[in-house]
Amino acid sequence: MINGVINVYKEKGYTSHDVVAKLRGILHQKKIGHTGTLDPEAEGVLPVCLGRGTKLCAMLTDKRKTYEAVLYLGKETDTQDMTGTCIRECPVEVTPEEVRSCILGFLGEQMQIPPMYSALKVQGKKLYELAREGIEVERQPRKVVFYQIEVLSMDLPRVSFRVTCSKGTYIRTLCHDIGSRLGCGGCMESLKRTQVDRFAVRDSRTLAQLESLAREGRISEAVVSVEEMFSQCPAVRKAEAFDKMLKNGNPVPAQGEILEGKVRMYNSTGVFIGIYEFRREKNMYCPAAIFCTPEDFAGKTKETT
Repeated sequence: MINGVINVYKEKGYTSHDVVAKLRGILHQKKIGHTGTLDPEAEGVLPVCLGRGTKLCAMLTDKRKTYEAVLYLGKETDTQDMTGTCIRECPVEVTPEEVRSCILGFLGEQMQIPPMYSALKVQGKKLYELAREGIEVERQPRKVVFYQIEVLSMDLPRVSFRVTCSKGTYIRTLCHDIGSRLGCGGCMESLKRTQVDRFAVRDSRTLAQLESLAREGRISEAVVSVEEMFSQCPAVRKAEAFDKMLKNGNPVPAQGEILEGKVRMYNSTGVFIGIYEFRREKNMYCPAAIFCTPEDFAGKTKETT
């Protein structure tokens, strides 16, 4: 089984679930999960977690993401992008300076109402399912954060911009909200996700490229191991006396080495156990995420020097 994360370039026309299904066929393993949906017409970075790496899905979903989008002013649709039905058209009579000022005005914390055409659930049913039935329900505004916004180019009615934002942000809705604030309406024409945490679009691979690597027996070249995902965390290697405690996923006492925050924990033979966090009140390292399995300990013996 392959364990880790692959930086997939999701192409237009695929859902995130399509990508997972195709990777299961390419890699011949079932334990695969993605880290946050991209609309079928969107493209770009989609980190996919494999094997033990699936425990990272929630962690990566929470990370900041960067997108490049094209906003089309003067048109509103029911889906907030160009794939939907047009519900309003207006002349675009704003100046480039007004557009730029409006877009930059979204920097920082904002309250955003999720779109009806989204996978969010209300009373057990996805919003887009209700929308397809012609049912619109009230959605509560949610706090999102726009950390950076940069206007890349402008040829009205089209505006290209780059945005780095928090989890749960809908760029379609941002385009809609910009259009509403300008008074002429707007929707999203295209979207590319260029970064999710450490995963950048320049390092991503298409499904066809991954299939070629797998066929050549080189798929490991595309996999970031679980340990690499936490390379910024210092390593702690405990003495043999604590091997049983670590094998069972228990907290272990700090003995001399006091490292605040999260650490990569290893047993005496160098087996990667998982991510632990130092608790000063207990003077112990407590497990935050365990990634080892019993198979990791088979045949492992104490290293000699």
